[in-house]
Amino acid sequence: MSDVVLETVAGRVALVELRRPPNNFFDEALLTELADALLGVDEEKDIGAVVLCAQGKHFCAGADLRGVGAAGIRRVYRQAFRLFSGRTPVVAAVQGGAIGGGLGLALSADFRIAAPRARLTANFAKLGFHQGFGLSVTLPRLVGPQRAQELLYTGRSVSGEEAAAIGLCDSVAEDPREAAVELAARIAASAPLSVPSIRATLRRSLVAEVSAALDLEASAQAALLGTDDFAEGIAASIAKRPPNFVGS
Repeated sequence: MSDVVLETVAGRVALVELRRPPNNFFDEALLTELADALLGVDEEKDIGAVVLCAQGKHFCAGADLRGVGAAGIRRVYRQAFRLFSGRTPVVAAVQGGAIGGGLGLALSADFRIAAPRARLTANFAKLGFHQGFGLSVTLPRLVGPQRAQELLYTGRSVSGEEAAAIGLCDSVAEDPREAAVELAARIAASAPLSVPSIRATLRRSLVAEVSAALDLEASAQAALLGTDDFAEGIAASIAKRPPNFVGS
């Protein structure tokens, strides 16, 4: 069974759904499949917008980096960059957690609609790690540099309601998928040649900045993979206890 399923709904809207429940952890294979699906939509004249959603408890709880070294991280981010390079607008429907790289995935979309009790967090510092998935660019772009620093340095969680208040998501809804489809349908009702052109202009600098950031993030993450603090951060997260970092 595929980990990514694409289906069309009324109003020139396509659903692209992650199917690795309950957590929808991603790896190179899943991002490749996801990027293939989203870029494939660009060739469909009957689709004007996409809803990016996920099956299960969480939108995406982050990356599965087991056995992935520096070269593997770069391969993952090559696929992540493809998500920024398409032409069709994307609305992410976020339920449960959008954690670490899962937040990065949500922020690759044009819009985000979250459940009120969704949990969005860039928890990298709590894992002894460095942020990735272009968050160095996308997070301050949405919430401002000062707020982005606070969220990255502390790794704290933000509810869907707070996310809407600070600009991390665009709105909240008890059924974020239904609300995302409604927004996507309004986008898809606009002129089919105009919207991709407008999007390309608006996201031109974003795509260039993300490309550069992904390279820097991959290097920073690779440098921390073998540290004691990263091992401790992962162990503490699994055990649901405070980490004991030692700076090595």
